[in-house]
Amino acid sequence: MQIDNTTAAVVTGGASGLGKASAQALAKAGAKVAIFDINEAAGEAVAKEIGGIFCKVDIMSEESVVAGFEKARAAHGQERILVHCAMTARRGKTLAWDKEAGAYKRTSTEDYAYGVAGILTASYRVASLSALGMSSLPPLEDDERGVITLTASVAAQDAQIGQVIYGSAKAGVNGLVLPMARDLMDLGIRVNSIMPGIFATPLMLGATPKVLDSLAASVPFPRRLGKPEEFGSLVLELARNSYFNGQCLRLDGGIRMAPR
Repeated sequence: MQIDNTTAAVVTGGASGLGKASAQALAKAGAKVAIFDINEAAGEAVAKEIGGIFCKVDIMSEESVVAGFEKARAAHGQERILVHCAMTARRGKTLAWDKEAGAYKRTSTEDYAYGVAGILTASYRVASLSALGMSSLPPLEDDERGVITLTASVAAQDAQIGQVIYGSAKAGVNGLVLPMARDLMDLGIRVNSIMPGIFATPLMLGATPKVLDSLAASVPFPRRLGKPEEFGSLVLELARNSYFNGQCLRLDGGIRMAPR
């Protein structure tokens, strides 16, 4: 897909981290970018920086997501590019020892369902609503109408202790990719996912220098955390290269996560 100033894009979670880097990369390539995020102040600042629009969106709410798309499309037209980085999640081991109770406690079904809703269900919600809009677009070269990039994680394949919610939900995101790409193939809408490893996002950079050094040393090569702009670069390539379809791509410096 050729990206220029007629190309509209939506990036969820675009107020910070990997989403912000994706929005910056797309805007630099010429796209008109709408940022979906719950953080209004940060989202407005990024939108101003890149000449885009901010839409306050809660991905857990169907009504909020629909309203976000309506606002973005009114300003920029129907998006041809969707990048979904936003999520909500909870941590917890399947069973963990409770010292006070003197017994094992399990992660509740409610906590598990919340994590799945914030990662897997939200991915389907955002992607399917975007695809519905893309279906009305006139086709481009190769009869392409749009491209959807979901964010999974290396935890989808080698989740660590305490990541039973996160790891299985992110594996579910990867599980969406091929059947959704096949569902949408006759409409010329591509679907892929990126599995980032350990990236230098604001959340990660809140760790101590000792922890950050240890994490960097665990990456085979290069021995550092991933740069958000490297994620943005892959987002851009997945949009431009129309032969990427139905793929789940690791972006991780060759790391394989240990059990803990």
